[in-house]
Amino acid sequence: TLFNLLGPLANPAGVRRQVVGVPALQFVPVLARTLVELGAERAFVVHGHGGLDEISTAGPTLIAEARNGSVREMHVTPEELGVAPAPIEALRCGDAQRNAELLLAVLRGEKGGRRSAVLLNSAAAIAVSGVCETLREGVRLAEQAIDSGAAAARVEWFVQATRERKAAGAAS
Repeated sequence: TLFNLLGPLANPAGVRRQVVGVPALQFVPVLARTLVELGAERAFVVHGHGGLDEISTAGPTLIAEARNGSVREMHVTPEELGVAPAPIEALRCGDAQRNAELLLAVLRGEKGGRRSAVLLNSAAAIAVSGVCETLREGVRLAEQAIDSGAAAARVEWFVQATRERKAAGAAS
């Protein structure tokens, strides 16, 4: 929707680094140029094979990188980034509870298409953040975070902290 496109542009937090997925190819260059005009330090605007608003496991993804006042477009595939490709059907999820279970399974080491999707899209966020320069390096860092257990531990910490905060709020 129009609101999905405007949301990242109107973020009141003043975000200067972000990954934005768009549902249609024609929005990629337009949104990337807009992010440059808004002062983005580094941003990826992505449109994946199959009409995805994220980096696709099933084929090429168009990425427009907004950086240093300019936009550079590139096409990437999972294979180029060292990630096993997977059909879109392998990514099917369910309700919020089921999606949380599936994510935790990936973060605890489950292999397959969902892991590929997490690696690819995490790599983009890691690269945009400045922790590394390239998507391939971002994939390597995401793999390390998952395989070491650090990613699952961080999510579990967040869940526990959220529950404690909610319980403290209910008690007051």
